[in-house]
Amino acid sequence: MNEQGMSQNGWIESPEHNTDGNSLSALDVKTTDLFPGVTVRKDLVNKVKGNALVPSYVLEFLLSAYATNTDQASIESGVDRVRAILTNNYVHREEANLIQSKIREKGSHRIIDRVQVALNEKTDLYEATFSNLGISQVIVDPSLVKAYPKLLVTGIWCMCQIGYAYSGDPREVPWQLLQLKPVQMSRDDRENYMQQRSQFTDGEWIDLLMQSIGFNSDLFSDRAKLLHLVRMVPFVERNYNLVELGPKGTGKSHIYSEFSPHGMLISGGEVTVAKLFVNNSNGHLGLVGYWDTVAFDEFAGKAKKAGRDLVDIMKNYMANKSFSRGVETFQGEASMAFVGNTSHNVPYMLKNSDLFEELPKQYHDPAFLDRIHFYLPGWEFEQIRSEMFTSGFGFVVDYLAEILHNLRDADYSDRFEKYFELSSTLSTRDKDGIKKTFSGLMKLIYPDGNASPEQMEPLLRCAIEGRKRVKDQLCRIDSTMEEVEFTYKRASDGEVVAVQTLEELDYPQLYWRGRVVENSEDEGEAESSVAGDAEAIAGNEAGASENVNALPVARQQETATMTPVERLAAKADGKQWELVENQRGITYYKLFGPYLAGAKKIVVEDAYVRKPYQLRNLAEFLEMLLRCKNPDEDVAVHLVTGHNDPEFVDAQVNGLDELVSTFSQLGVNLTYEFRDTLHDRSITSDTGWQILPGRGLDIFQKFIDGDWLNPLLRHQQLRRVKECKVTYRRIDEK
Repeated sequence: MNEQGMSQNGWIESPEHNTDGNSLSALDVKTTDLFPGVTVRKDLVNKVKGNALVPSYVLEFLLSAYATNTDQASIESGVDRVRAILTNNYVHREEANLIQSKIREKGSHRIIDRVQVALNEKTDLYEATFSNLGISQVIVDPSLVKAYPKLLVTGIWCMCQIGYAYSGDPREVPWQLLQLKPVQMSRDDRENYMQQRSQFTDGEWIDLLMQSIGFNSDLFSDRAKLLHLVRMVPFVERNYNLVELGPKGTGKSHIYSEFSPHGMLISGGEVTVAKLFVNNSNGHLGLVGYWDTVAFDEFAGKAKKAGRDLVDIMKNYMANKSFSRGVETFQGEASMAFVGNTSHNVPYMLKNSDLFEELPKQYHDPAFLDRIHFYLPGWEFEQIRSEMFTSGFGFVVDYLAEILHNLRDADYSDRFEKYFELSSTLSTRDKDGIKKTFSGLMKLIYPDGNASPEQMEPLLRCAIEGRKRVKDQLCRIDSTMEEVEFTYKRASDGEVVAVQTLEELDYPQLYWRGRVVENSEDEGEAESSVAGDAEAIAGNEAGASENVNALPVARQQETATMTPVERLAAKADGKQWELVENQRGITYYKLFGPYLAGAKKIVVEDAYVRKPYQLRNLAEFLEMLLRCKNPDEDVAVHLVTGHNDPEFVDAQVNGLDELVSTFSQLGVNLTYEFRDTLHDRSITSDTGWQILPGRGLDIFQKFIDGDWLNPLLRHQQLRRVKECKVTYRRIDEK
């Protein structure tokens, strides 16, 4: 793989790309060039769907055939053609009799329908059934079955020319299959898929996968992208068990209903043993015998009930990949995904129950939950908004789904063991969950199974975190469950790395309730009620610096004579901060306040204070300084930044001048200069400290900052951060 542009978390960063539908991004050009005929512009599907109940992957296949060019005129022409095909040829079930009559009167007619073929051993003929048209026993030429074997397995959507010729013999079927062309993938293209993957950087490939499931990758962080990919693991990994619980409207069930013809979404979350596993009355296998993924929508809900026999057979299947009813034992390969909504936020659940609290009582069972390989934190997904959808090019989802279906045969679960060693305290189920998630992510991002240790490590950390979230909650539910160390050791340097969940970092006092949490921000402070409390999310940062009564007696006497600014400055300890992507509770006051308290002169070097949100960051930094200085003193702040972005030159100068004018009245005197050769970022103060923030002031992830009703605009502690390090070092006072 191309190792250029490696970011600090192991990913290869891709440049921002334009997907406005009028101009192609570099990624779109590369995608359409290397994968001709199997890509489509993703925003076109809704334009052509109308009221047709045809799956999205069928529409995308048609669009890839008729709107394959990248110029706007050709695309519009192709869209019109697909619309005409759907209008004239798609069979609605309620119009089946009308279409049958049309075929009879015209002699033949072209239709789009789902076709399933079976061999009639009595007549030694292949016979087709048409789902929407409602006809069956239509004779199929053996050459078609040989060319498109999926006709015999799951059935496929096809464009067919159907004829009608009544012979007078009631034993003969008058319907004739004159032509058949699949409008789904009917071949295995893995070899070409893997070969072309090598032409993309890691960042480009992940962005292509994000666009393929319909999202604009520019609006998601690296961690958010990876969590979206975890949703796809059940399609590429056999017998994988996933739970996702979170707020409404985050797209939890969408991928299981629209992404793949190999997935089945069960609405309502309730299902019978006969439907899911095997029907004892006729011996027919249930859903797990035919689908790659069976997803349970609306699985959460304490009032829902499930029979004990269903829960028991599910536990056996999830652990052993087999199930039995009566005397016969069956094997299954279907992965299971359980998705549902939560009623409370994370701190509430951590304080009062556990992160599985919304599950029905029968499933809120340690034996069942221990078989879950990954708990996907649904609260980290943003609610779906229109601007999140891409107008860029991605794979036709049926093409990608077929690739992932065939990759289920591969096993990459041990690829990391040459470079990393999991903790020996982990149980067999812990290791199985970690390995299966890692294997699935490898197949998605590195389908040939080849990756460097630096590329593997983020995947391994993600896999460990997802299983840790399961195990930590199990320890809450079952006091006999033994805690383990979710760590791994690098073979390169022998360093042991501990993995934490974001909930553990955001709410340590609640996550480990009843324990003393080391290095707590609030010395001596008891566990507090933080559900929905912005100050508690921030760690009570202001109160912590002034809570003198909570300190030891010696410290109380020492701080009693200090001013608030002096007490804040006393907290500067020089320890490096390592911010984890998507972590919350981080503010400029926490990161910089103790080191800038009482400063008279500060120099900020950051090449990227150009765009509106970067100017907002600078304004919030200056606001923070108001809390770090004595009211009767001024502080001089000199900014050194870049000035070579033509799009923002005028707005940058106007914004900086406005900040100069506004804050000079408040005792913060801003000056600035431009230096286009600047690269490193630093904050230097006459307090004797220099701060080296890895991303400068740009530590927060994007959010809608034009909405005054959005609390993230006013409370930094509620925002998610980007992964970076902040280093502090002592310098000579000047």
